[in-house]
Amino acid sequence: MNSLDKYDLAILGELQRDARLTNAELAQRVGLSAAPCWRRVRALEESGFIRGYRAEIDRHKIGLGVLAFVRLDAERSTGDLTRAMEQAIAQIPEVVSCHYISGTGTFELQVVARDLESFSQFARSVLLNLPNVKDMHTSFSLGEVKAGGALPLAHLGRGSG
Repeated sequence: MNSLDKYDLAILGELQRDARLTNAELAQRVGLSAAPCWRRVRALEESGFIRGYRAEIDRHKIGLGVLAFVRLDAERSTGDLTRAMEQAIAQIPEVVSCHYISGTGTFELQVVARDLESFSQFARSVLLNLPNVKDMHTSFSLGEVKAGGALPLAHLGRGSG
């Protein structure tokens, strides 16, 4: 599957809004019958456009009141050291997002914690002890304006039929 048509885009848009739609509901919303809709969803999954399905959980409801943005600076930026850092970060459940960044710093992490005290303990015992960490800079979310949003698809619809 190399290109997306208007039905594929509609399927992606609907599933981003509600991944719990039945195939019949999805087919009706995108203007297809059930069998072709099901085949398209499977093709989108197999080609990697749809990577998975999951529940979006309210972190506050499960006691994770702190969201921290942590920039980690590497001591040295060699391939092996950077990979070791990446592998260690990927294993930490409290790190919900990690990006290799340009500019100042090496990695930008989103970290969740119960409260400031537990974050402080976590930062001292885990983050600062990661391999190759030179420095750490932290900012805290004071409130979410937008999170977990659907990806924009309009740019894909230009020129497709």
